[in-house]
Amino acid sequence: MRATLIYGAGDVRVEDVPDPRLHEPTDAVVRVLRSCVCGSDLWPYGAKKDATEGDRIGHEFLGVVEEVGSEVSGLVGGDVVVAPFVWADNTCDFCTEGLQTSCRHGGQWGAPGVDGGQGEAVRVPQAQGTLVKLPVGEDSTLLPSLLTLSDVFPTGHHCAVTARVGPRTTVTVIGDGAVGLSAVLAAKRLGAERIILMGRHTDRTDLGREFGATDVVAERGAEGVEKVGELTGGDGTHAVLECVGLKPALETAFGVVRAGGVVSRVGAPQYSDVPMDGGLFMRNITLTGGVAPARAYIEELLPDILDGRVEPGRVFDRTVGLDEVPDGYRAMADRKALKVLIRP
Repeated sequence: MRATLIYGAGDVRVEDVPDPRLHEPTDAVVRVLRSCVCGSDLWPYGAKKDATEGDRIGHEFLGVVEEVGSEVSGLVGGDVVVAPFVWADNTCDFCTEGLQTSCRHGGQWGAPGVDGGQGEAVRVPQAQGTLVKLPVGEDSTLLPSLLTLSDVFPTGHHCAVTARVGPRTTVTVIGDGAVGLSAVLAAKRLGAERIILMGRHTDRTDLGREFGATDVVAERGAEGVEKVGELTGGDGTHAVLECVGLKPALETAFGVVRAGGVVSRVGAPQYSDVPMDGGLFMRNITLTGGVAPARAYIEELLPDILDGRVEPGRVFDRTVGLDEVPDGYRAMADRKALKVLIRP
């Protein structure tokens, strides 16, 4: 089959790889209908050291079950399924606590011996616990929104939940990428009273307004903090959802959070130290967030997509075929695309 591999910074290729086959009785083979490029894929795309052998890449996909192992129940050939961005048995103690990202028997797509999601098919370990059956056909118009359940929508939701967003909550979302826009949608869905979106790309912030943002702040740094202060009477917001992953974004988050408030970060952090000084301690600021256990949220979020109450798939603004995936990476890296949908 054909699949995407990354060899180094800026070097993504689509090549022939072995067809996936069942290795364990808990495996399934899924033919991919839709996958996509994640913002987190851009970190290795920008910085990976050159290698003579490529690594499989891609962790968001949905598709059709082709084959299941002898110990897999509840799934049959022809089922349309979505896969969270990590695989897990969904039965260990961490999984039952809603932390499938720490599954004792799970792992990541694209790890050695494991397929990546940006290909024609995927061998799915721990298939019964990983895959979620979708009540749609292969040609459903909902596929883009359903694909967001693999990562970006649950990640935005996780950010809002860990920040304790609810009715009468005021929220600042930092970042107008797909995760930031998903966080806006999640905060609106949870009943936030006011949502300030910090971003400077008008096409993206316009979509953010449609998703529920009440205000947009294009300024950055000290100017951005001052602007949010003006909008909130100098207090800041109860919750700040940091969806970038760079230290200046976190510093901005601390600058716009209200005393007693919560900063939640789901932007994969590209820094090792957190600037929480005594002033933040005296203001009783909480820092939370982390990698989202998408599998824990799919059943909660799925009905709203099926009923059309939310359309998170609108974050996809470009569709490419599998052989065009390198172009998709370039488009996202150059900020010419918000999020690229892949149709093998």
